[in-house]
Amino acid sequence: MPALLLGPLLRFVDATRATVWVELDGPGEVHVDVRLPSGEVVSGSSRTLGLHGHHYALVVVEGLPSGRRLPYTVRAGSGAGGSGAERVLWPPAGSRWPASEIRTPADGEPLRLAFGSCRRAGDDGPESTALVGVDALSALAHRMVEGDPEQAWPDLMLFVGDQVYADDPNPGIVERLRARNDGRAEGAPEVRDEIGDFEEYTWLYHETWGHEAVRWLLSTVPTCMLLDDHDLRDDWNTSQAWREQVSARPWWRDRVAGAFASYWVYQHLGNLPPDELATDPLLERLRATEDDAERDAVLDAFASRADEDATSARWSFSRDLGSVRLVAVDSRCARRLEPGARRITDEREWAWVRAQALGDGRAEGARHLLLATTLPAFLLHGIHHAETFDEAVADGRWGPLAARLAERLRQAADLEHWAAFHRSFRDLVGLLGEVGRSPGAPASVLLLSGDVHCSYTARVRLPGVDPARTAVHQLVMSPFRNPLQRVVKTANRVLDSRPVRALTRTLALAAGVREPAVAWAVEHGPWFDNGVMTVVLQPDGTARLEVDHATTRRGAPALRRTLASSLTAAPVRDRTGAAVV
Repeated sequence: MPALLLGPLLRFVDATRATVWVELDGPGEVHVDVRLPSGEVVSGSSRTLGLHGHHYALVVVEGLPSGRRLPYTVRAGSGAGGSGAERVLWPPAGSRWPASEIRTPADGEPLRLAFGSCRRAGDDGPESTALVGVDALSALAHRMVEGDPEQAWPDLMLFVGDQVYADDPNPGIVERLRARNDGRAEGAPEVRDEIGDFEEYTWLYHETWGHEAVRWLLSTVPTCMLLDDHDLRDDWNTSQAWREQVSARPWWRDRVAGAFASYWVYQHLGNLPPDELATDPLLERLRATEDDAERDAVLDAFASRADEDATSARWSFSRDLGSVRLVAVDSRCARRLEPGARRITDEREWAWVRAQALGDGRAEGARHLLLATTLPAFLLHGIHHAETFDEAVADGRWGPLAARLAERLRQAADLEHWAAFHRSFRDLVGLLGEVGRSPGAPASVLLLSGDVHCSYTARVRLPGVDPARTAVHQLVMSPFRNPLQRVVKTANRVLDSRPVRALTRTLALAAGVREPAVAWAVEHGPWFDNGVMTVVLQPDGTARLEVDHATTRRGAPALRRTLASSLTAAPVRDRTGAAVV
């Protein structure tokens, strides 16, 4: 009988449906049994899908009642269609954690969405804590089970990139790499200690999701995920010059195939609602392919093509969550990199983003629009101007020698955010203005980002957009668990000092950068500790923010509240006290 290797991960949940992801150690039929308040059990099942010697299932459960807390179990057997011996895989026997639950939303309830990025794997022991600090996800799990009321649990978690570090794995993974890859790394010593293929990517996911506190958290809180550069390699798609250099390496093809294939299996599939899963062409083809080697070849071909041709796959996705629309934007894979025409998403991808943000023909607009992008659009000002200046010079504004120097700086200093793709930055500012000035404008537009290993909030002002009607904020939470070194923290503070801000702005203007019609001001932060942010979004249009940073309490991971702040104006109410929407 198969055993559970990883999961369960609760991925998609709406009022009546849920999806649960698992990895087993062999082929089998997986069942998810959900216990209703009446005592009746509703089940979903799926045969595992074998890929590169691993076995996965994403089980859809339908027919759930809304507004309920529903405990569930996972069982599996080796026989198809439920035949043969079976065993319960989850919860594990003797677990000290509560039963995993599916919590279906009810109409009119607020949405609590927690988010962040950049997480080093490890346990809660002193060695890991000394190296990378307290794990904010483990701390969140402990807070959920140690007295926090259920109403304060996240309804959804958004991971905005860098869940795994393929280019800089932990020491334990490095030891395994050296034992496995001595022959493969000949002629490529630069990647001897880096992840090289699908199999090695599975090690990273087992390490990052395998710790018991995080495993319970992911079994209970639905998740959606975006990828960023460390999912493949630092500076991934920073520029055309970077791409030409790295794609010529002999190890690149295997790395790319492993990265995209594993991301599709471990992260992206769970982002999709059941109706999209039912029509996903790659999933359909893989399920229809019986030969293991042929199935692996199909997946690898898809992965390689996704890197070579950005139009062949879309990693962006959207979800409607009651009064909230979440648009998760891939800001890494679909880039245009040609100097003079750089864009952080190509024209096709941007047209899709615009359609989702502006409503895409939906009859009713959202009260809150969340634009999730791994890279912040509104940076600390000194860094923003430095990136726009560097891009202009790298595009040849001051001649070929200066362009080469600017390209080196772009790669060395990670100057690759929206500001460094300034055409896309201006497009984004234009889209925000359109949303804010539209007749059915949402009460809040929140940009959720990570990547920069610090956290802060910034209020954004757009011409013609009334902030009392539509509040626009950039919210950045990074890291979950990977704090900056002291010298880099100091550099961030210096770059945002008044003299440096003035200098970088002057340089950008001298290089011909046209400033867009937008103003923003950092209101809170930056903070540099591990942590998690939560936005609480009400159907009446109000929104508030909770910022928690990781610490220890009585020797266990814990969260301390750093900030609780309103993001929107109080709603206008009629004589009965009801909110006027």
